[in-house]
Amino acid sequence: MEPVFTVIRYKCSLLVVDDEPSILDTLKIFLGSEFDVLTADCADSAQKHFASREIDIVLTDQKMPRVSGGQLLEWVKEHSPKTIRLMMTGFAELEETINAINKSQVFRFILKPWNSDHLLEALRTAAKTFVLERSHEQLLDELRQLNDRLREMNLELENRVAERTRALEEAYHDLEHKNKMLEKLALTDPLTNLPNRRAMDRLAEREMRRRERFAGALAIAIIDVDHFKQINDKHLLPGGDKVLIDLARCLSHSVRTVDFLGRIGGEEFMVIAPETDLEGAVVLAERIRSTVEKTQFTYKADVVDVRVSIGFAIAPAGIETDFETIKDLAAAALSEAKKTGRNKCVFRIVPKLPFERAG
Repeated sequence: MEPVFTVIRYKCSLLVVDDEPSILDTLKIFLGSEFDVLTADCADSAQKHFASREIDIVLTDQKMPRVSGGQLLEWVKEHSPKTIRLMMTGFAELEETINAINKSQVFRFILKPWNSDHLLEALRTAAKTFVLERSHEQLLDELRQLNDRLREMNLELENRVAERTRALEEAYHDLEHKNKMLEKLALTDPLTNLPNRRAMDRLAEREMRRRERFAGALAIAIIDVDHFKQINDKHLLPGGDKVLIDLARCLSHSVRTVDFLGRIGGEEFMVIAPETDLEGAVVLAERIRSTVEKTQFTYKADVVDVRVSIGFAIAPAGIETDFETIKDLAAAALSEAKKTGRNKCVFRIVPKLPFERAG
């Protein structure tokens, strides 16, 4: 007699937790066709859902009032360990998110603003993993029931469980490897460990969307090393790389904690300064320029003379613009700084005339 196995086919339950109602409404509509979607606007509300029914997958925002997403997932890990745990986070909270991942064993994290295709792919993978684990447990139960009846069937089931286990382990390893590679390639400059161009573009676009709601000032700077070719010619590529690494550290100490600093290519760096008007940009730019000028850069036994030119574009509060426009203005200001003496800061305002301050 051939054993009969039950195949699990059902819509996974998905609990989405976010303190922004618009995000909850959007995700419920977007994901409703593939998941049984529940929503909660805080950790307390989410815990009530867990008390009333089984939750297969939970997707929570990291930044929430009172109880963070990481704290909620730690609770889920303790009280509902079979629930697949995912987290949404902004780039600025990555360090905090990594700690949360280690504590609550997050299956996967998703950067905000999320991409619809990437989000759906992550949730589909989580659902497949959940069903695979559920099927794995089912096979173990059937193995125990049939163990006394037929040795050959027992051996067959053991082989199937082993195959499923290997497939699950391979899926986990492959997913972990791809996540690490994706994070490294998509977000980090391998030389300086700063955010790369792609990450800075995402951060800038996020700030542009934020100021659409709050209409605050925003400043973006492009920083370029003066005569960097001469540094490379004299000290070759290793010397140039050493200067860029040390410069990244110097710039990190010059910007504010609310600012974002990244390397966008070659010897160019970008600073995104939220809530920064012309007056604040002038102070910030001069601090960056003078700090670099006063810092002693070395390579082996040689002192390397490093100076920077800075192009700053400022979008005052209430003035509409887009990232491409403000980035082009910053590039134009940098070009002017290069052409008019270097080691200086040039400012341009959207949509006003350029403003210049010599170093």
